[in-house]
Amino acid sequence: MFSEEIKKIDWDATTDRIASKSDSDVRRALAKEHCDVDDFMALISPAAEPYLEQMARLSRKYTRERFGKTMSMFIPLYITNSCTNSCVYCGFHVQNPMARTILTIDQCEDEYKAIKKLGPFENLLIVTGENPAKAGPAYIAKALDRAKPYFSNLKIEVMPLSTEDYRMLAGHGLNGVICFQETYNAANYKCYHPRGMKSDFGWRVDAFDRMGQAGLHSIGMGALLGLEKEWKTDVTMMAFHLRYLQKRYWRTKYSVNFPRMRPAHNEGFEPNCLVSDRELAQVTFAMRIFDHDVDISYSTREPEFIRNNMCTLGVTTMSAASRVNPGGYYTYPDALEQFTVSDDRTVDEIASSLRERGIEPVWKDWDAAFDRPNLNTAQ
Repeated sequence: MFSEEIKKIDWDATTDRIASKSDSDVRRALAKEHCDVDDFMALISPAAEPYLEQMARLSRKYTRERFGKTMSMFIPLYITNSCTNSCVYCGFHVQNPMARTILTIDQCEDEYKAIKKLGPFENLLIVTGENPAKAGPAYIAKALDRAKPYFSNLKIEVMPLSTEDYRMLAGHGLNGVICFQETYNAANYKCYHPRGMKSDFGWRVDAFDRMGQAGLHSIGMGALLGLEKEWKTDVTMMAFHLRYLQKRYWRTKYSVNFPRMRPAHNEGFEPNCLVSDRELAQVTFAMRIFDHDVDISYSTREPEFIRNNMCTLGVTTMSAASRVNPGGYYTYPDALEQFTVSDDRTVDEIASSLRERGIEPVWKDWDAAFDRPNLNTAQ
């Protein structure tokens, strides 16, 4: 399990390694066809800043070779904001005095119908707070069952589950899981997650192993940029994690996310650092050069101008018309959001903007008919 592997990677030593990278380290990484994690550290280091344009060209080259001029489109649906965690940065934390909602399955179907009216979405991400007693695997399974007639590709972003639960949900149409580790700094993890099931660092970081053991088609991962001051160390740990998973669960498709912290209805918490647009671009280019095949996703957390610029330079998956409150498309359009959305363009506006830049939005890129049993085994 990765919780054992990460113990071998010293956080402070990794931070120092990134800071010590030299100009020659960067040039060596840029000259390689296949990079390792040490090269990734060079590409996100301060020494790589003068090479940003060269990195952008390489990132565009590898993206077009692997993905063509396409953008996979998805939409998230929050079906509950009920949560038992005390994440200090999240608007859904249990101490926040807010109305809690758990959509009925009929209400979920109303949301599915409303989403289909927004655009030709086939990729749905079902999102919940973490309340296993009231909105656990059985509830998620029912939501998936009701979604299957409307969408060809179903993913979830929910509490970490057991291998058996992931397998069970796959039988209800689940194709993939997205889970943000938030931070890989085990020493500080509990400061941000003091109570609730999310406070268990090992259970969360090993969820990705359990997804792979369950044979899921796709796994998405991410670190919350700004939660830790040493955010470059966090994304390096994610690069280590990605390579670890790819070696062991090699039939699974992977995606990465670089969500920057956004304002939330949670007084008293401020990010430990602010990641600039230039830094976000640098880490995106570095990830594409490091891994030509991984999906890189930008959500509507990011503003319009960033998504417009990055859609040709490495990003391969985007959300559109997102509402981040439960039942936000039909049932409760004015409910409290988990965080503030930056890009509030309509589906048609985003699709037109992509096409103006030579990118074709793709609404369906997977079908269960093409799947085969995914029995991941170590190489």
